Amino acid sequence: MRRGAWAFPLIAILLLASQSAARAGARAPSAPPVPLESHFDNRGISADDRPSGADLDGRGASLPASALAAAGWTPGRALTVHGTRLTWPATAPGHPDNVVADGQRVLLSGRGDALTFLVTGTAGRTVRGKGEITYGDGTRAPYSLSAPDWRRGSLATKALALPHVNTPAGRRTARARVYAVTVPLSPARTVTSVRLPVASGLHVFALGVRTNPQVWTGTWATAHSGLPAQGPWTDRTLRLIVHTSVGGSRLRLRFDNTFAGTPVRIGAATVALRARAVAGAVAGAGSGAGAGSGAAVAGVPVPVVFGGSAGVEIPAGAQAVSAPLDLDVPAGADLAVSFHLPDTVTALPTHRFASQRSYVSAPGDHTADRAGASYASEITGWPLLAGVDVAGGPGSVVLLGDSITDGYLSTTDANRRWPDALAARLRRQRAVPVYGVLNAGIAGNRVAADGYSGNGVSPVASGVSALARLERDVFSRPSVRTLVVFEGINDLLRGGSADDVTDGLREIAERARERGIRVLGATLLPCAGDRRCTPEVREAREEVNEWLRDGDTFDAVLDFDAALRDPADPSRLLPAYDSGDRLHPSDAGYAALAAAVDVTKLRGAAGG
Repeated sequence: MRRGAWAFPLIAILLLASQSAARAGARAPSAPPVPLESHFDNRGISADDRPSGADLDGRGASLPASALAAAGWTPGRALTVHGTRLTWPATAPGHPDNVVADGQRVLLSGRGDALTFLVTGTAGRTVRGKGEITYGDGTRAPYSLSAPDWRRGSLATKALALPHVNTPAGRRTARARVYAVTVPLSPARTVTSVRLPVASGLHVFALGVRTNPQVWTGTWATAHSGLPAQGPWTDRTLRLIVHTSVGGSRLRLRFDNTFAGTPVRIGAATVALRARAVAGAVAGAGSGAGAGSGAAVAGVPVPVVFGGSAGVEIPAGAQAVSAPLDLDVPAGADLAVSFHLPDTVTALPTHRFASQRSYVSAPGDHTADRAGASYASEITGWPLLAGVDVAGGPGSVVLLGDSITDGYLSTTDANRRWPDALAARLRRQRAVPVYGVLNAGIAGNRVAADGYSGNGVSPVASGVSALARLERDVFSRPSVRTLVVFEGINDLLRGGSADDVTDGLREIAERARERGIRVLGATLLPCAGDRRCTPEVREAREEVNEWLRDGDTFDAVLDFDAALRDPADPSRLLPAYDSGDRLHPSDAGYAALAAAVDVTKLRGAAGG
C-alpha cells in the first residue's frame, strides 16, 4: 500500500467515532440540555448547483434551498404554524440544519398547551418514538412523536410540500414534505427542557412551545376547505363580512396560508363594524341581528398591524396573527375585515360555502374606505382569513362538522346556521359562561377520508378529513374549552363503513381529551330521500347512532337525530325541518338543532 493511502479512511473512522461520542454524550442522563441548533448533525438542505452538499435521507437526496425560498421558508425565517412561533434553521445550504432524533436533551423554556416540532421522516414509513418533557418544578412527562415520510407521507397533514428534491444526479420532480407535529403539554407548568426520542430517520428542524394565551376568546372562525383558483386579482382589496358570537373591547385577526405552495402578501388591513351592525347587535339579540347592507362600514376602519408593520408576507403553510387592536366589538355583530393584496393572486386558501356575501374592490388599496362604492364584485367564500379573537372571556366551543354545521342552504347573509343560533342561545342564558362559538364545518367533509388532497390548486372544496385538520381547525384555536363533533354522514354516503366513522370519532375524542378539552358527539341526521342514502347507508347511520348513544367515547352526546327526524318515518327529516333536498335542514331545522343542545353539557374542563 502506498504511504498515506490509509489516511483518508482513518480520518473518516476517527470523525465518525468523534460524532458517535458526541451523540452519546448528548444522550447521557447527566448531559445538560443545549439549544436545538447545537445538536444539528445532518445536512438536509442543498443548493441547486451543489446538490451533493447535503444528504437528508442517507441516499444522497435533500431539500432544495431554492424551493424552500420560493415558499418563503428562508434561513432564519420566523414561521407561525399551528399557532406556534418557530424559526426555520438559519444555516446556509450544505451546512447542518437538522438533528436526527437520538435522545438528545434540548434546552427550551416556555409555558403553553403544546410543543410543536417541524419534522420529517426518511425511513420510508412514519417514524415514531417516545421522548420526555422536563418542567420547571422538576416533574417529567413522557410524550410520543411521529414523523411521516418526507416522500410518501400524507399531503393532508403536511405543513409544506416542495415540488422537487435534489439528488447527486440533479433535480428530480418529486414532492418533499415537512410536517408540523404537536404534542400536548401541561399548560400550568413551565417547560425547561425536552428529550428527543430515539428514532432513526426522524429529523427535527425546529421546536417551540405554543403559548396559547388564556386572555383570548375566539369570536369567529372558519375552516379552509381547499385551495381554489381565484381572480386573478392584482392590486385588489377584499372586504370579508364575518359575524361575531361574543363581544369584547380588543381584537386580533388570524390569516392562514393553508395548503399553499407560495407566500401571499397583505399590503394593509383594517377592521370595522359593518354599516348598521350596531343596531340590534346586543347580547341576547337573534342570530340574524346586526346584518348590514353591502360593503359599507360604520365609522372609520381601524388599521391592523403585524409585528409593527402595516403589512405582512405569509409563507406557504404558515399563519399571520395581527397585533391586538382597540375596537368595541358587540356580540352578534357583522364585522368588515378588509385586506389589500398588492401582488397578483391566482389562488388562495378559502372557505368555499360561506352563506355570506363578501366583496372585492376595484384596483387599489381600499381598506380605509367607509363607503362600499369601490367594492364592485361579490364573492361567497372567505379567502385567507381564518379567525377573529376578542380579549378576555371564558374561551370557546368549536363545532367540527360538515355541510350541516357549515349552514349549507341556509338563507344567505342572514346568519341562520345552527352555530349562529347556538351562540345567540348562549347569550340569552346564565347556566354556563357565554362561550365564543367557532364554526369549523366544511361542506362535504368526512371524518376519515380526504376530499381535497391537501396540496395544490384544485376546485375540490370538501377539505381534508376531520382527523387531518383537527390540529389546525380545533386545537390551535385559543382557549378551546369544548369540542362538538357532528360528522360522519358523508363518509357513509361515499361508501365508507360504520366502523370507519366510529374509529375516526374515537380517535378525535381521544386526541381532544389528551389536550384537556371536553368533547361531545352528535348523532347523524336522517337522509332518506337523497338518492345516495341507500338502505345500506341508512343501516350504517343507525349503527353509528346506536354506538354514540350507548357508548362512553364522548363526555356527552347530543341527539340531533331525535330532534329533527319525522316521527312518522324516522329515516327522514321532519318536513318542517327539511330544506327540500332531504339531507340538509331548513332555517327552521338549523334553529331546532341549536335548540336541542343542552347548554350545560358545553361547560368546559378549564376556565368554567
